[in-house]
Amino acid sequence: MPSFDTVLEADFVEVKNAVDQVTREIGTRFDFKGTGAAIELKEKEKEIILHGDAEFQLQQIDDVLRGKLTKRGVDARFLDVGKVEKAGGDKVKQVVKVRNGISTEDGKKIQQVIKGSKLKVQGAIQGDAVRVTGAKRDDLQAAMALIRSELKDLPLSFNNFRD
Repeated sequence: MPSFDTVLEADFVEVKNAVDQVTREIGTRFDFKGTGAAIELKEKEKEIILHGDAEFQLQQIDDVLRGKLTKRGVDARFLDVGKVEKAGGDKVKQVVKVRNGISTEDGKKIQQVIKGSKLKVQGAIQGDAVRVTGAKRDDLQAAMALIRSELKDLPLSFNNFRD
């Protein structure tokens, strides 16, 4: 039976490269000289920590990061920006999580979209992915197009397409 998996995965190698580029740019830019501006990547938690002297500086670092990610082909919708927190003294920090895996509520949304479409396909949540199966390849391709059009806020990709 033909099937495919709907997944939410960022290319973490490209994310790491973008963070390295932002680190180099922070070191060379005139407006960051002599400040506490920094960016840090925690690979195990899949999060990026922005450090700065003021909230405005964090916004500048975030803009540079989004530009570098876009140039490297990583969708900016993978980033979940947290709240600005005090980090001792007059320093501030902000945690930016990199989304990886479809949450259960997003998986349920995908299933509802598929059920409401009247296509002859079924969706099943399998861990952090949603497997869609159907009798015809055309129905699966229509399901892909439907999922992309209905859930625009998620940077979904489709893999493991089997005939």
